[in-house]
Amino acid sequence: MFGRLGRLVVHNPWKVIGIWLVAAVALVAFAPKLSDITNQDTASFLPDKYESVQAADLAEKQFPQSKDQSALTVFKRADGGALTAADEAKIKEIAAKLQAEKVKPVASGTARPAGEVSGVGPLQVSENKKIGLVDFSIAGDAQDKKVNEAVKDLRDATKPLVEGTGLKYGYTGGPAMMLDNEDAFKKAEAIVGIVTIVLIIVLLLLIYRSPVAAFLPIIVVGIVAMVAPAVIALLGKAFDFQVEQSLQTMLIVVLFGIGTDYILFLLFRYRERLRAGDDKKQAMIVAVERVGEAIASAAGAVVIAFGAMLLASLGSFKSMGPGLAIAVIVMAIAGLTLVPAVVSLLGPKVFWPSKGWQQQPQGTTFHKLGKMTGNKPVAVAVVSGVIMVALASGVLGFKADYDQIGQLPSGTESAKAMKDMQTGFPAGTLNPTQVFIASKDGKPLDRNAAEQFAVGLKGADGVGGVNVVDPEDPAKLHVNYSKDGLYGEIKLVLKESPYTNAALDTIKPLRATADAQAPADTDVLVGGATGSFADVRDATNRDMKVIFPVAGLLIALILGLLLRSLVAPWYLILAVVLGYAATLGATVFVFQGLADHAGVMFMLPIMIYMFVVAIGTDYNILMIARLREEAQEGHEPRKAAALAVEHAGPSIAAAGVILAGTFASLMFAGVSMMMEMGFAVAVGICISAFVMSMFLVPAVTALIGHKAWWPGHADRPKAGHGGGHGEEDREPVLAGR
Repeated sequence: MFGRLGRLVVHNPWKVIGIWLVAAVALVAFAPKLSDITNQDTASFLPDKYESVQAADLAEKQFPQSKDQSALTVFKRADGGALTAADEAKIKEIAAKLQAEKVKPVASGTARPAGEVSGVGPLQVSENKKIGLVDFSIAGDAQDKKVNEAVKDLRDATKPLVEGTGLKYGYTGGPAMMLDNEDAFKKAEAIVGIVTIVLIIVLLLLIYRSPVAAFLPIIVVGIVAMVAPAVIALLGKAFDFQVEQSLQTMLIVVLFGIGTDYILFLLFRYRERLRAGDDKKQAMIVAVERVGEAIASAAGAVVIAFGAMLLASLGSFKSMGPGLAIAVIVMAIAGLTLVPAVVSLLGPKVFWPSKGWQQQPQGTTFHKLGKMTGNKPVAVAVVSGVIMVALASGVLGFKADYDQIGQLPSGTESAKAMKDMQTGFPAGTLNPTQVFIASKDGKPLDRNAAEQFAVGLKGADGVGGVNVVDPEDPAKLHVNYSKDGLYGEIKLVLKESPYTNAALDTIKPLRATADAQAPADTDVLVGGATGSFADVRDATNRDMKVIFPVAGLLIALILGLLLRSLVAPWYLILAVVLGYAATLGATVFVFQGLADHAGVMFMLPIMIYMFVVAIGTDYNILMIARLREEAQEGHEPRKAAALAVEHAGPSIAAAGVILAGTFASLMFAGVSMMMEMGFAVAVGICISAFVMSMFLVPAVTALIGHKAWWPGHADRPKAGHGGGHGEEDREPVLAGR
């Protein structure tokens, strides 16, 4: 099959290139943009069964104003002193001017357009007189970009009003954080793109000593990077799914990382065939035939791993997986068509000006490593296994962090304003937890009972206070009622910051307390941002328990079909599981230990699964495929292991270095979650390439011997092969000679 594909592409290179260019131009010109299906609100991806979603639905129907987003303005004196009466008067004057300028009148019963300021709350002054708060309500959903633009307009409008007053201000709250988050991700995307491209070029120059080979992946992946997002957006529109905001940044890394891997696998085998004497076209046909199955199987494993995310209950996982799977499919197709077409036209010039493709290096490092693995498989397996187990022990201390504020760069306005606010108000003031009371008998709520219920919630664990409906009117109590009086809304201020684990831990007992103390003939729902993220945490824990085993079984099936074996897939999967644990453990040691973080990003286990398990399986497939190939040449298991490390080691090492370096570029993004993900995946890829695939897998395969291929016996020598191909494939990872 792959031999036929190779011949078709190599004999029609211009047609293949033309099809790709026409498709790229057409998709960029006419397809929707990926931003059209992007959602910034993690909590909005929750399914309807969760209480926070039910609370949000009730709020939208009965308390439309609750749907409005809160932009909290934090005022303080520039000298750090207590606010004076004159300061308070000035803040009220500023708020009044902004209200007159920004709050436009609308007809009664008319919905206000998204992004318009719908109201300005009264000034709240902290007990220590250090901080003043003014709450601006903005119409629209949390993920609506017009809401973010409204915050930017408010910031710009506030600046000249504060100048010369001796006051300082800052905007925080959900919309302000979203705005800063969006800006941070845009900067991250630009930085990651630049660092990734520079890194790939430098590393490929070191490997091949050729600018042509170095820039080939940039050009090819650049074309795929135009096609893949458009295809994802088209399918997103067609099947009505959204993607999480970090997908665009991750697409850059995934496409350049995987794309460079596939190109390396082909170029290493192409150079090998040129050294063996094949002409430029035959060399590429054989390269596609030999490596095509490994690339297709590796891509299939990655797609299955990403596709398994469809089983997630959390929509951000469910949409991110298919989006990345689509990108990998497009990249694999390019790797087996566009790349061979371009290289078949260039021929050996792809390695220009280096002459290293003409001669075979002798006595390489990988020859020595392969000999060590073949001669001492027990020692190699034990040492590599101990390293991975030692790193995996860090998993025991794993803590998930849901704190969005902590994930933002500390220099953002919303993060600094949040810290200022906490010097005078409970951290939960940022985003109060909503409690809704609903009448079950169709009669208006008993307002005395509802008020007693609200006041009673003050004593619940983790609750710092209950907001009154109007701070300037003592007659207004703690419950806001719907027009028909059948529903009530209570806003609780938690003692902890709304996104921390400590705050999330209060939600389950708070719900139990609210249910137990609810007025007669009423139902109670606890929602708000903290309630949403508590549900996100539950959904994430559930999803990991479902996705991991299903993906493992499906990847094992892929390996079984590739290897025609029931034995090898299982120890390969066990090796991958151990690599996953080692990666997560190493990340815990660094960020929770050395960096003293409260935890690591809650999505990190899924991210490691997506990139280390899925992509790391590529290296296992390439190594095990080469082990089988060497066995089919007539070599005994230990000799086959030695030759597999010698032959496949260079391409795996090169691919591992580039892919790890590509993900490490995320550490320059300045966003905590990106830094953690960059470190984790880079370390995981190194473990996968240099410990698991390079040593553990060939050593274990050598120890198991022929039984590794049972019952298919795919290691049986092919007719006419009696003992290998000598020195043909030896080449060091950085050999450009």
